[in-house]
Order: sequence, then C-alpha cells, then structure tokens
Amino acid sequence: MSDQRRHETTIIRRALDGDQEAYRNILERYRGPIFSVIYRMVRNRPQTEDLVQETFIKAFASLESFNEEYAFSTWLYKIAVNNCIDYFRKKRLATFPIDKPIKSKNGEFQREFPDNTNSPEKKLLSKEKRNIIEEAIAELPEKYRISIILRHSEDRSYEEISEILEIPLGTVKARIFRAREMLKKKLRVHLAP
Repeated sequence: MSDQRRHETTIIRRALDGDQEAYRNILERYRGPIFSVIYRMVRNRPQTEDLVQETFIKAFASLESFNEEYAFSTWLYKIAVNNCIDYFRKKRLATFPIDKPIKSKNGEFQREFPDNTNSPEKKLLSKEKRNIIEEAIAELPEKYRISIILRHSEDRSYEEISEILEIPLGTVKARIFRAREMLKKKLRVHLAP
C-alpha cells in the first residue's frame, strides 16, 4: 500500500470515528477535482455546485461502504459521475438544429451568429478552438461524453474509467475510440487549416 493510500485510509477511518477535521480534509483535498470533472460534463456553474455538494453528501453518508483496497478518488469519481448521469436523465434538454428557423407567434425567424473567425488575435483563436472542442464534446451522447472527459480531461486510465463507470475495460476502449471518431468528424469542418 502506498503512502498516499495509507494516508487516505487513516483520514477515512478518522472521519468514520466522527472527526470533523478529517471530513474537512477530505472535502478540501477532493472538492477541486470533483468540481472540475462535473463542470466539464454539465457546463453550468450553479448546477455543478449542487452536484458537487450532492456528491460529498452521498460519499460521506456511505463512507462505511468504501473498500480500502481501492483508491478513494476512484470511488468518489464514481459517485460524481453517477450524479451527473442521474442529472442528465432527469433533464433531457430539447435540442434543435441551429440552421432551422425558430417558430414564434409572430412567424418564423432565422438565428444569426457573429462570425469571429477572422480575428487576428492568436489568443482569441485559441480560445475559440477550445470552445468549439468543448461544444463538440458536450454534444456527444452521454456515455461517450463521460468516457472522453474522464480520459482526456481528468487523465484517468482505462482501468480507472472501467471501475468508475462499472463497465468492462473493452467497453471503455470502444467508447473512447468511438467518441474520438465522432469528435474528428465534427471538428474536421470547424478546425480545418
């Protein structure tokens, strides 16, 4: 067992014994990474705050069920991802193509978007590319989006993703491969040199 794992185990045991400082320590250590993974999935700050809070409430309520043989962070990520999946299931957003006219009581109108592609500033272009990539990721079907975020944004190994999502390793690899293919296809148009 690594020193980090031993340290985590000690803190968890102290928390289970009612030590409030241990709970605070867990929260301080993992709040940032959990916020980051949830925000990348839901892309809404207030909702992210709610889901982070919900994640820690659930984790602390079921801390006794944590198996010390595994990494605490993986267990916590699993709770966070499951919260996101529940959130997506509850809130299926209505979507429509951006080039389709919008109907209103006053008739139909076409949406217009500013063209920022001719900006000479490298910084702006870089930010724009990042936004395009993030939007493309956000448009992926849920199972692919979650897998690609865990792999590339959170630097989780295939094995950790398999454990977090409770799916076979082969399924993880297939989802990430498929997600990359879908992203390449979407981004080819937007990011072509």
